[in-house]
Amino acid sequence: MSDNKNILRTRDGSQTLFVESKNETYHSKHGALQESKYVYINKGLDYWWSCNPQATRCRVFEMGFGTGLNALLAARYALTSTHDIYFESVENDPLPLSTHQALGLFNHFDDLGDGTILLDSLTEKWNTPHQWFPNFRLYKNQIDYFQWHASHTFDIIFYDAFGAHAQGEMWEIDALQRAVACLDLGGVWVSYCAKGSVRRNLKSLGLEVARLPGPPGKREMLRAIKVE
Repeated sequence: MSDNKNILRTRDGSQTLFVESKNETYHSKHGALQESKYVYINKGLDYWWSCNPQATRCRVFEMGFGTGLNALLAARYALTSTHDIYFESVENDPLPLSTHQALGLFNHFDDLGDGTILLDSLTEKWNTPHQWFPNFRLYKNQIDYFQWHASHTFDIIFYDAFGAHAQGEMWEIDALQRAVACLDLGGVWVSYCAKGSVRRNLKSLGLEVARLPGPPGKREMLRAIKVE
């Protein structure tokens, strides 16, 4: 790893990483697990399917694989429903096995099966499709986001970069445009971020943007729909 990362326990009992060079955590200190579930599953996947009740498959792109928490939650969502999910993500600096083991996020997902298999899916099989479960397919790209090119479009985008003070370029128009370009018409972009400049950038790219109540510890978040 290029940055020194320390493990922190968040208020819901799940753990996250603190990156010293960025002065930033991977997840909210108020609760890593509850934040990701609220933002990306409740306000992302649940919302998209409520708008598309006849759909049997959903294609998700996640900007920033990180600890794999969003992938674990999406896999659980697929397994507890009749829906098929294709989940693709990019990560330029994958976490090693030792960090995943120390974080122990997979311990919150006993319902997904053997922890060794979960760890293997989180840390191995990069740059190749992986049928993680019968109705959940995972593709992890080890590449810089600005070098990644989508081979198809997506129904939902989980935009999960570090905060603007730590990774400002990811919230500028160029980075957002790359994501919006691979989003289907009617598709959903969702993020914990509520920054005004991000909202304005998304609107300029043809998205209808809504400010929603945020997860614990955060007043607001953003969800946007591609309407043109």
